[in-house]
Amino acid sequence: MLTEADGRRTGIRAWVVLRFLCTIWKVNLASSLEYRISFLLMAGMMFINNLMWLFFWGLFFHRFPVINGWEYNDIMMLWAVSAGGFGWANMLFGNFHRIPSLAATGQLDVYLTQPKPVLLHLLASRMSVTAIGDFAFGLAVYAWAGDLTIRGFLLFALGLTVSGSIFMFLMIAVGSLAFFIGNAEGIVQQAFNSFVSLTTYPADIFKGMARMLLFTIVPAGYISYLPIGLLRDQNPYFAAGAAAVTIGLGVLSTILFYIGLKRYASGNAIIMRG
Repeated sequence: MLTEADGRRTGIRAWVVLRFLCTIWKVNLASSLEYRISFLLMAGMMFINNLMWLFFWGLFFHRFPVINGWEYNDIMMLWAVSAGGFGWANMLFGNFHRIPSLAATGQLDVYLTQPKPVLLHLLASRMSVTAIGDFAFGLAVYAWAGDLTIRGFLLFALGLTVSGSIFMFLMIAVGSLAFFIGNAEGIVQQAFNSFVSLTTYPADIFKGMARMLLFTIVPAGYISYLPIGLLRDQNPYFAAGAAAVTIGLGVLSTILFYIGLKRYASGNAIIMRG
């Protein structure tokens, strides 16, 4: 049973971790803004790249207005949630798909020698500049085609949280394979590319074996199905189920990482961090 003193200590630790994360994010952003033209070009090009995909989907739905119950507005919201979720996850925790390469080159040593949560420190130590374009794109599409009521905004925010969290947790789980099978950079890169591609397609267009694979071996279906299901159905039970799946994936990926970390062998590398 937790005492009042235990609760106070837990609160202090949580506050310290939050301040630590805010400091890392501030440093990452300042580092990105050092080359502002490059920063704006990379984020802007990602924004335009996503916009071009929506343009092509618009041509398709102009010819076929409804596909398995999906209309163009649903596709726009799918892109808003998928790109926006991927964007915030990659902005704030940009190392989530680099665990195999860091483990293979012995770069985890620097995180193990500091009195901070290893996984959290590792994830937050990198910010993807192009992901800022993804996140801005998600917000812009929501402002264009989304439900702009308070309820709609809260559901969109929940959809972004679920989308980004599932993407991040799945990649952490796949990346943790590096601790068990050695160099897993190829597998993780393939999984990463598959997730990015498949999450931008409506899950309902896949049938039979393809649909089963989408929710098992290549579980990209969860990334597109759960967040967009929240926006379309607005069902509280569905929302609770999506939150439960996300939390379950988070717990599973964290356990896999720390079990695997016990097998990590130091690279004895001397690394300076800017």
